[in-house]
Amino acid sequence: MVLVSSAPHAGWRPSFARWAEAHPIRGLDTAAGDYARNPNDETLRTLTLAAAPWNFTPEGLAAGRAALEDLAYCHDAVAWADAHFDDTYQARWKPYNRLPTLIVSGAEDHVVDQRLWQDDDAFDQPRVLQRTIDGAGHFPWIENPQAVRKAFADLTDLLDGDTR
Repeated sequence: MVLVSSAPHAGWRPSFARWAEAHPIRGLDTAAGDYARNPNDETLRTLTLAAAPWNFTPEGLAAGRAALEDLAYCHDAVAWADAHFDDTYQARWKPYNRLPTLIVSGAEDHVVDQRLWQDDDAFDQPRVLQRTIDGAGHFPWIENPQAVRKAFADLTDLLDGDTR
């Protein structure tokens, strides 16, 4: 199992909201207003691109924005998640030392507080690798792909030593 830039529950949302309020982005209010008035795939794309500085380090912002520009956007999925998932998410799955697991996050991820994994003893197991990627935000594979490859190699090493 590999978990990338995720969290064990929705507890990351309040801390991100506080962080975002303390780090405003020029033009984001306009993009958010446009999306609220007319939610569609294009206004979602515009909002996501406007919020890009929250997802990347300053050094990775250009590459991150380029990657976000190439994505397909689906505001229906965002609306569903907002109504049925985002505020109430609680992982039902736990590794309990059975399934080799890799948790990958960027050291500069201001969106999802990765410390939440440390609050759950189920993820503090010998077969759970937690790898924090230096020089990366919410999309570590864009900003530091070599370190992400190393994290996956660590998981492969764990799997190679699996004696199940």
